[in-house]
Amino acid sequence: MTERNSEAKPISGGSTNYPQLSDLIFNQTSNNSFNKVLGELKRSTLSIPNRLRSIKQDANFVSDVAEAYQLPLVANERCGSWYISPEQKKQSAYFKSTDGHMAQWSFSLRRLNLQVLETIAEFDGCIVVDSTRRGKSMPDALSKTIPIWTTVMNCLLFPDITESHEVTTPPTVVGASEHAQITARMSGFVESLKTLNLDLSSIREKLTKPLRPIWVTPTSTLPASPPEFASFHPVVLLTASSRVSGSESTSETGYVQGAADDAEAWAQGLTAPLFWKHSETLLSTPEDMIEQTIAALVAQDDGIKGSQLTVLGPRKNIAIGTIEAAETDAETTDIVITVAPKESSILRSKFRARYLHLILADGKVGSRQLRHSLANLIASMKILISTASPSRIVVADASGKDQGVGVALAILCLFITEEGSLRRAEEVKEPPNGLNKEKIKQRLSWISVAKPDANPSRTTLQSVNAFLLG
Repeated sequence: MTERNSEAKPISGGSTNYPQLSDLIFNQTSNNSFNKVLGELKRSTLSIPNRLRSIKQDANFVSDVAEAYQLPLVANERCGSWYISPEQKKQSAYFKSTDGHMAQWSFSLRRLNLQVLETIAEFDGCIVVDSTRRGKSMPDALSKTIPIWTTVMNCLLFPDITESHEVTTPPTVVGASEHAQITARMSGFVESLKTLNLDLSSIREKLTKPLRPIWVTPTSTLPASPPEFASFHPVVLLTASSRVSGSESTSETGYVQGAADDAEAWAQGLTAPLFWKHSETLLSTPEDMIEQTIAALVAQDDGIKGSQLTVLGPRKNIAIGTIEAAETDAETTDIVITVAPKESSILRSKFRARYLHLILADGKVGSRQLRHSLANLIASMKILISTASPSRIVVADASGKDQGVGVALAILCLFITEEGSLRRAEEVKEPPNGLNKEKIKQRLSWISVAKPDANPSRTTLQSVNAFLLG
């Protein structure tokens, strides 16, 4: 048997300078260089100018759809607002794609989106705008999350119109097996919403027909004139971006599918309102100047922040918002609580003993700290309430959407009765009698109805639940 040798042998009488195996296969250095070139190529196609041009192209399509259907545009956040010019945007919605993921189908009791029902009633329908990346034809929020939502709402608002109780999904996207599994969970979703005991009487009076989703993508044929729907309110679910074939999100022309998605990772602080405010400047800026231009615009922008607090509960005696809003909107008869790494010198000077500050780190670390910090805060509040007789309790954090919302939820559960009255300090027990997860969800629904963009993290809610039920 001939012994194999890794070294190539010359043919008899020939030269010994034959290629070696290492010459025929990329070595590690070559592979690294090749990967580097691919990485640079991908970054160039996903450049900020390519993204902004793609967003503008998709926004033009969204505008065409609004014209064709003559319905108001609702941005499904976080990325929907990028595709709608501010003068066309009616409001925001908060439907998560994760609630439509395979085997994770859910109806969110944290994101009720009742404000969308108000718009549908006023305009006989609406268009919800969203987008997606990675070659999908539409986001799960549009193909499953919102169809689940419309069906649950139909079951509660129109119990006698049973044909509207069947969930409808796009057959080209959702297979028969997945559709059947979603259908099997619908009754549970309906029952979970009923546990919140929401007062939907005013919405029932405004909505005259059930809801039904209609899907529109860039491949759809738009109607020549606005269609009329006699038996239902249309909820047009509009995928703004064209589908790019293959595993990447970009086409050969530089078009980026779902260009606005995950803006925190690429936008350098640019926001949708800031983009639309300076779109001409941004779209005409050369690539080598774009980051510098964005930095200048962000620096000079005053920011689009909530200037007012949002009141909660039947008697409006709790309010939430940003620290900035509290500094300008809180009244001297309020008790003001802020949640942040540092206290507000403005609020300390203005409210003195009526001002409580909870020192928490930003993000998940602070949300975990919340569980152990609430006890001292509640003890201080009992003392204040017994001596200060507040007209309102204000809770604020940097965004007005996370840790402060968690603190407000704890206060609603401990200090506020079912009718919305403020309990006396001696009536507040920890944990309160009869409190359970369902009642905590009811109080959370007060927040989500009043402030749809409130979005406490899972860690924040876990900390509040652990404190209240511990």
